[in-house]
Amino acid sequence: MTAEIIDGRALAAQVVEGVRQEMAGLERPPGLTVLLVGDDPASHVYVRGKVKLARDLGFAAEVRQMPADVSEEAVLAEIARLNRDDGTDGILVQLPLPKQINTLRVMAAVDPAKDVDGLHALNAGLLSQGAEGLIPCTPLGCLKIIKSIVPDLTGMHAVVIGSSNIVGKPMAALLLEARATVTVAHVHTRDTPFICRGADVLVSAVGKPGLVRGNWIKPRAIVVDVGTTRIAKPDGGFRVAGDVDFDEAREVAGAITPVPGGVGPMTIACLMENTLRAAKARLLRHSAEKAESAKVFG
Repeated sequence: MTAEIIDGRALAAQVVEGVRQEMAGLERPPGLTVLLVGDDPASHVYVRGKVKLARDLGFAAEVRQMPADVSEEAVLAEIARLNRDDGTDGILVQLPLPKQINTLRVMAAVDPAKDVDGLHALNAGLLSQGAEGLIPCTPLGCLKIIKSIVPDLTGMHAVVIGSSNIVGKPMAALLLEARATVTVAHVHTRDTPFICRGADVLVSAVGKPGLVRGNWIKPRAIVVDVGTTRIAKPDGGFRVAGDVDFDEAREVAGAITPVPGGVGPMTIACLMENTLRAAKARLLRHSAEKAESAKVFG
């Protein structure tokens, strides 16, 4: 048995096309600003991909780059400026941030309505309650991938390896909302391989290449590999490795995402979707405010 290789690029293209069609009739293009702090090579690559797709869609997309030694106060001041900017619908702070900057404080400073990465505590709380809000892009992309294989997750056992605020926790919340039974494994979990062998859906978001072996996987399970670790090649350059031993896993699983070409494209596509949602919501609020003002002063 060989697993179906899930084509994240093809699924992402469908999401992007949906965004393109939804943009018809908007008063203005959505505005996205990516805040890039420092010189991390991987961050620069990711930002280029995000901004390129946004501009291809017709978004007003820009990168605000700040030096690696910038103060936290300067970053917070820039976020405050973007919060006030009427042309900015979405703010994305590219992670990781330099060590002198408190990531949680920066995330908390972003206007929740412009938080297109879905990492503000308010959006996290809305997600935990199953309420309307902006959902973190990577978990949202993972859920779309999973539902492309099994649309109804009711009663299925899902295991998430990793408990980060960026992927693990919101992924578990989304799977719970989809009526799956969810187990979260982390660094302190006992006998993680045993837990994983019971998973109908297995999502790994740890950043440890080759962690998940073929004998961790339940036959015919859906395996989603979020891991993207850059490994230097002896002859120069680098390769990207996932958390899952792909060659072993594909002999057991029913469907599996590759690295690269799996979760990554869906993350960027969901960022475009979130930015469009944020823009439409802001336009609706502005229209409602104008209508209310006309009632008062008309």
